[in-house]
Amino acid sequence: MKTIIIRRKKEIALQRRHPWVFSGAVKQLPEGLQDGDTVQLEGESGAFLGIGHFTQGSIMIRVIDFEAGEAGPTFWAQKIQQAYACRQCIGLTGRKDLDAYRLVHAEGDGLPGLIVDIYGSVAVVQCHSIGMHRNLQHISAALQHILGDSLTAIYDKSAESLPAQYAAQATNGYIYGSSGPAEVMEYGHRFFVDWESGQKTGFFLDQRENRQLLAHYAKGKKVLNTFCYTGGFSMYALQAGAEQVVSVDVSKTAMELTARNVALGGFPPQQHQAHTADVMGFLKNCEEAYDIMVVDPPAFAKNLKKRHNAVQGYKRLNALAMTKIKPGGLLFTFSCSQVVDRALFTNTIVAAAHEAGRNARILHHLSQPADHPVGIFHPEGEYLKGLVLYLD
Repeated sequence: MKTIIIRRKKEIALQRRHPWVFSGAVKQLPEGLQDGDTVQLEGESGAFLGIGHFTQGSIMIRVIDFEAGEAGPTFWAQKIQQAYACRQCIGLTGRKDLDAYRLVHAEGDGLPGLIVDIYGSVAVVQCHSIGMHRNLQHISAALQHILGDSLTAIYDKSAESLPAQYAAQATNGYIYGSSGPAEVMEYGHRFFVDWESGQKTGFFLDQRENRQLLAHYAKGKKVLNTFCYTGGFSMYALQAGAEQVVSVDVSKTAMELTARNVALGGFPPQQHQAHTADVMGFLKNCEEAYDIMVVDPPAFAKNLKKRHNAVQGYKRLNALAMTKIKPGGLLFTFSCSQVVDRALFTNTIVAAAHEAGRNARILHHLSQPADHPVGIFHPEGEYLKGLVLYLD
C-alpha cells in the first residue's frame, strides 16, 4: 500500500473524518500510482490519517477507513455487515411486504463509491469509483457470506457509473448466480424491476417513504405524476383509491414499465392514463387542473457550474406546475441535485410561487429514507430534497 502525504493545513478535514481528499490537499504522490489503488494517507509529521481509493481528479482520494489496517476480505465483510445491521435496525430485512431496499449507500455507510441495492433475492452492485470496482470480488464474497441463502444472484451494473476511460473496459453482468428482471414488494405494492436495462439500479428506492405519504392524501383525488419513470407514485395513488391518475414521462421504455406495473396492480384502464411526452410541453398544453401533482425530475445539475441554470429550470417547471393545481390542491416537488442544497431549493420554490401568483403553505419537508443514510461527517450525502405544498 503506497503512501500519500497530505499538506499540514489540509489534515483537519481528515481528522474530522470527512471522506473526500481534494487534489489541492495532496503534497506528494508516490511514483507508479494508478487509478483505483488503495493508498495510505499520512500527514507531513508522519501521522496516520486514513486509507482510501486513489483516482486522478478533483476528488483525489475517497477514504474507506480512518483506522490503520489492510483492506482485505475481513475489512469488506465487517463494513457490509455494519451496513446490514443498520438495515435490520431500521426494520427493512426479513419482511414479506417489503423486499427491496438499499443495503450500502456509499459515504453514508463509510464506503464511498459503492451502492448495493437488494431486489428480493438479487443484489445489484453499482460502483462509482475505480477502487470500488477493483474490489468487486471482495464485495461479492462479503454479500454472499452476510446474506446467505436469501441471496441467489449478484449483478454488477457499474459500466454507466464509472469514469469514462475505465468504464470502456467494464461490462455489466452477473458476478454470482443468475437471474433476470423480477417482481418486488414495497409496502405490499408489487413492482416489476429491470435492473439490467433500467435507470440507476432499476428502481428509485429513495422515494419509498414519500410514496407512502402521497397515498395518505390520494383517495378520491385526481393525481398527475410527472417524470414518473416506472410509476412508483402512480401505483401508490391508485392503491389508495385515487379517482384518476395520469402518468407522464418522456421515455417510452419508462412508460412501458409503468403500464406493466399498473397491470400488476389490477387497476381498471379508465383509472390510469399514460402519456409519453416531454413534461414541460405536456404541462403547457394541459387544460385540466389536478388535486395533487408530483414533480420529481432527474438531477438538473451534476456540478456547481450548472447550478444557476438548474435553479432557473426548477423555478420554471414548478411555476408552471402550480398553475395546473386546483385551489386546495397539493404539490409534491423534489430535487435530487446534490449541488442544490435544501435552503436553495426551498427559496427556488418560493420564487416559483411568486411567478405563478399562488399562495402556498409548506406541509412537509421531505428527504431520502433511512436506508439512504447521511454520514454525520459528510453532509453532502443529503441529496434528495422535497416539499409538500398546499396551494390556496
